[in-house]
Order: sequence, then C-alpha cells, then structure tokens
Amino acid sequence: MHVATPHTARRRWLPPLLAIVFIIIWIFPVYWMFVTATGTRETQFSPRPALIPKSLSWRNFHTALVSDSFGIYLRNSLIVTVTAVLIAIVLAFLACAALTLSQFRAKGAMMGVVMMLQMIPGIAILIPQFIVFNRFGLLDTYTGLILAYVASVLPVAIWNMHGFFLAMPPALFESARVDGANEWQILMRITFPIALPGVISTSVLAFIHSWNDYLIAYTFMKDPGKYTLPVWLASFATPTGIDAGAQMAASLLFSLPVIVFFMLVQRGLMKGSVEGSVK
Repeated sequence: MHVATPHTARRRWLPPLLAIVFIIIWIFPVYWMFVTATGTRETQFSPRPALIPKSLSWRNFHTALVSDSFGIYLRNSLIVTVTAVLIAIVLAFLACAALTLSQFRAKGAMMGVVMMLQMIPGIAILIPQFIVFNRFGLLDTYTGLILAYVASVLPVAIWNMHGFFLAMPPALFESARVDGANEWQILMRITFPIALPGVISTSVLAFIHSWNDYLIAYTFMKDPGKYTLPVWLASFATPTGIDAGAQMAASLLFSLPVIVFFMLVQRGLMKGSVEGSVK
C-alpha cells in the first residue's frame, strides 16, 4: 500500500492552488470593471467600496450605448480591424506557402528578416511611417490606418503561421504532385486544411493586436469622426469630468467583439486540428 508523504501531497495540491491564484489575479480586474460599471456614482467614490455590490445598475451601459459616437467608433474599429486582419492573413499564408513549397536559397535569410522585423518596436517606426503616409496623403484615412496595421501584424503573422507549415511532411506535397495536382490545388486542398489551426490562431492574435491599438490610430487619425474605440475610450469624459462607471461599461462593451470572435473561430480551430491530423 502506497502511503503519500508530505512532499508527495504538497506536489499534488500546489499546482491547482497556483492555478487558482493566477486565475483570481487575472479575473479580478475584469470583475472590478463590472462592479464599477454596474455601480452608481456614490459607490464609485465610496471610501470603502464593496467587493460584492448590493444592487446592480445598468445606467452606465445605457449611457455608453446611447452615446452619439459609440456606433461610429464601433464601425470604424470593425472596418479597419477586419480589413487589416484579412489582408495580413492572406499575405502571411501566401508567404508561408512560398517558403514551404518552393525551393530557393534565400529562405533562411528571409525568415531572419521577418524575425528582425518583429524585434523592432512599433513606436520606433511610427514617425517614419507618419512622414511617408503624410507624403502620400494617407493620413486621416481608413486606407492609411489599415496599411499601418497590416505592416504591424504581418511579421508576427508570418512567423507564427510558418511553424504550422514546417510541421507538414514534404512527402505529402510530393505525393500530390505525383497524383497530378498543380501548385494551386496543393495550396488550397492540402495545405490550407492542414494549416487551418495556424491560420485561425494567427487571426486571433492579429485581431486582438489591431482591435486594441491606440497609439497608431491616435497618431494617424485627426478627424474625431474616424477615431477607433480605443481612442474614444481614452478620451471618454463628460462636462463634469470622467465618468468612471460609463467608461468601465464602455470598456466591457469594447471587449465583447474579441470574445465573440474567439468563440466563433474556436470551433474552426478544433475542426482544423482534427482534419489536419486525419490528412
């Protein structure tokens, strides 16, 4: 009969305990946002705020939703984010396919350039981008902001997606060529289904990066009617000052599209993993 020693017992309960602690640390700010968003102005400025509110008020959500600008900024964010993600994912997929299916000497050097581009802080190239975009008349336009987002996420997208392509056996492509498949058929019927988990996970990363961006949008957009939601949240104020409750309510609404997007692609991620393993 095996008797659990104190060391063995400690090894059993320590990982779950650490997991619970990290979950609490991660979830508490979100919970406090909800408490603030559903509270009143009196509870917001109370010297002893309650961790568990006695009552919930949805006035702050109503204030954020009926704002004249919320719908405009939501539309702006959706336009630039969805368009930038689609362009970046298509370009990254084609780049990874070329690096995987084609044989040329510069493949290693090209991946080295991609890695170096990831190491450059975005703020370091913000001013050069601003000068170039200003010269071509791309400032204060959706096109300019979309191009900036594509340039920002493309190196990360290529690097992340390339790992999934490297896991594909080269014999799979050779067998397809022997069976008479051309490069386009190999790309769409074999490569894409297997790489689908990588495409989806990279799409999630690119969406979160573009959706949460504040600095690029604030720098390139001067027309308040073209601001995105992060810029609007940073300047969320009323004539009497910052309304913390309404700001937290708007922040929760701002995070909903990311959650919805992840829930929509999660099934595709699991389906792609299964199909890739079968193929």
